Amino acid sequence: MIEKIEPWIKGKKVLILGFGREGKSTFRLLKKLGTCEKIDIADIASPKELTDEDVLWISGPDYQKCLDNYDVVFKSPGIVLERPIEEYKCRILSQTQVFVECFREQIIGITGTKGKSTVTTLVYHLLKESGMDALLVGNIGIPAFDHIEEITPNTKIVFELSCHQLEYMSVSPHIGVLLNLHEEHLDHYGTMEKYVAAKYHIFSNQKPDDIFICSTQCLPPRGICPSHIMEASFREESEEDFDSGMRKGQGIQVICGEDRAAVNFGGNSFVIPRSEIRLMGSHNYFDIGIAYGICRLLGMTDTDFEKGLKTYIPLPHRLQYLGEKDGIKYYDDSISTICDTTIQALHTVKDVDTVLIGGMDRGIDYRDLIEYLSGCPVPHIILMEATGKRIYQEIHRYYPEFSGRARLVLAEHLEDAVRRAKQLTRPGRSCLLSPAAASYGIFKNFEERGEVFARLVLESGEK
Repeated sequence: MIEKIEPWIKGKKVLILGFGREGKSTFRLLKKLGTCEKIDIADIASPKELTDEDVLWISGPDYQKCLDNYDVVFKSPGIVLERPIEEYKCRILSQTQVFVECFREQIIGITGTKGKSTVTTLVYHLLKESGMDALLVGNIGIPAFDHIEEITPNTKIVFELSCHQLEYMSVSPHIGVLLNLHEEHLDHYGTMEKYVAAKYHIFSNQKPDDIFICSTQCLPPRGICPSHIMEASFREESEEDFDSGMRKGQGIQVICGEDRAAVNFGGNSFVIPRSEIRLMGSHNYFDIGIAYGICRLLGMTDTDFEKGLKTYIPLPHRLQYLGEKDGIKYYDDSISTICDTTIQALHTVKDVDTVLIGGMDRGIDYRDLIEYLSGCPVPHIILMEATGKRIYQEIHRYYPEFSGRARLVLAEHLEDAVRRAKQLTRPGRSCLLSPAAASYGIFKNFEERGEVFARLVLESGEK
């Protein structure tokens, strides 16, 4: 299968732009093929080890000045080009672009501001558990090129796609999924419009017989999607209206009542076994609905779907129950970097006594979260880091009607916030980390933030 890559690189001078996980993956595959005229590396950092005596390593602040010295450049996600892409003489590609070009008919591509890792891993788990040949790759931390030799004509490739991977894409997967769109990565894109434009590449190069599954929250303007759009909707119903609600509408419908949740798709109704699965909360029930639609399209039975759903173990740091310490229950929702996910977390965990909010400030609008907190009964709201301080100041400056300002507690950093949370949270209640902000500049990533939180809340002694 690796020979499929040759048309892009055979006899070419190739530059790997960015030498992180994906750059290293691309380098390994191209070296294995051995058909490039040369392969060099450009990265702002100096090499930590000599990769190959024949490889030129370009580093430092001017590492991007050399791009037009090469025929092909494989750009890593997240690297911001110094000039518009059309101004370069070289051909700028990415691992994602080439991989999707080669295998697009077999790919289920999943993107969205939030929930994409859950849906991606859930769909992969369901396919594997039902006996299908499935492969998990992409933004989940698995470079696609690392597993290219495992692909057969029957392989279903479940591909998590970030906005950075989609940004310059000129090809779209056969099945594209857009879960939601919220303010995010504005430090990179500058405007919401540019961020949305990157996400729209999940469908913009599809063909008429392709399928685009899209939440009604973020449907594209009429006429710009070339493929078949399958709308996915969510609504809450009273217990009296629950059964009749299941018979309304088309596409994928997720209906939630007080004690029940179900999915309606293609004439089938599937009741989500809430008490027998580890995923919790209405946002996760919506994710299950998306997964149900995908799996039914691929021929899975309800029996196999339910069996796989019951054995799925959610990813860490996503409303993860850590355990109980001194009578307090702790939840890690470090993945939360926007207002909506914190609101969802507070809506899901019913007995939150203390919530920890704040992190790196990327300039997103916190109005929705502030208004929710004003009406939310949580007794203790600990605001930390730059965004926590900003939210605190905005409440006092612009929200005179904010209910219960005495609930607001300022903390410098996570360690200080946890110390205050231990003092304030009542035994028998829950303490929730759901920052609604990025971790960068404070922690390496949201995973490290969650790990530090777990250590701080479950450790034996006070610091």
